[in-house]
Amino acid sequence: MIAVNGVSKFYRSVVAVSEVSFTVDRGVTALLGPNGAGKSTLFRMLCGLTPPSRGTLRVLGADPRRDRAVRGSIGLVPQQDALFDHLTADEFVALAARTHGIDRTDVVEVSRWALTQVDLADVGTKTVGQFSKGMRQRVKVAAALVNDPQVLVLDEPLTGLDPVQRRRMIALFHRLGDEGRCVLVSSHVLDEVARLGSNVLVVAQGRLVATGDYRDLRELMDDRPHRIRLGSSDPRRLATELVRLGLISSLSFGDGGAVVETSDVDALGRQLAPLAVALGVRLDEVRPLDDDLESVFRYLVEGR
Repeated sequence: MIAVNGVSKFYRSVVAVSEVSFTVDRGVTALLGPNGAGKSTLFRMLCGLTPPSRGTLRVLGADPRRDRAVRGSIGLVPQQDALFDHLTADEFVALAARTHGIDRTDVVEVSRWALTQVDLADVGTKTVGQFSKGMRQRVKVAAALVNDPQVLVLDEPLTGLDPVQRRRMIALFHRLGDEGRCVLVSSHVLDEVARLGSNVLVVAQGRLVATGDYRDLRELMDDRPHRIRLGSSDPRRLATELVRLGLISSLSFGDGGAVVETSDVDALGRQLAPLAVALGVRLDEVRPLDDDLESVFRYLVEGR
């Protein structure tokens, strides 16, 4: 549903995005990167708000910069917090509906539906200027839904939301993706991305440094041993045998368990349970310590 091929964006001598290529289909995809990585610039190009300096972008098979119909199939939640503060939520979302050419007889119904999706249907006559940061984020999401978009581009949409609303919004994104939409969500918060889903695009310094399931991305770190915590009834006996068999390269003990390092996690996984049974050792825990998104991100972006 989205195809980006060799895209770069220059602002005079500043390179905001450099030679980025990827494809995205229906469902939820997270775009991960630190502030200033080029995420917002990439989103602006996907929505047709600015042209690429080099390369091509296609949304639903068309150029969003030139094809008005395709732009009408995109919903955008910008990172910027610039809203019409004198309007109520109903008025703000209704205005978004009218700008998409929705018939006046349907505007009220569409606006109420969109506000219901983000739990803002009952805010009454309170103006957007009186909203909290989280409420302002949610009203932007409502405005992005009024045209029933096939592609949703959400730039840091979870900023300022409390934990309950964050869970509800993530559930909404997944529901929209399950309905066949392409939902592309950016974030610089690692925990958010892990909750959004496993399909991740990692951007750093304007470049796409990795793409895929973040658990699979850990396999890119082949030059580093895997760290695994083993909890057992006799961690010293178990670890000693693992060393003897050459399955681990280092270990340490603490809190009733052992932390081991291995360069062959598959071999360790195959032999660990049978070995515990043979030794008469109860195996309580096998927990990877560096298969989390933070480890992957730190390795890919910072090289450590």
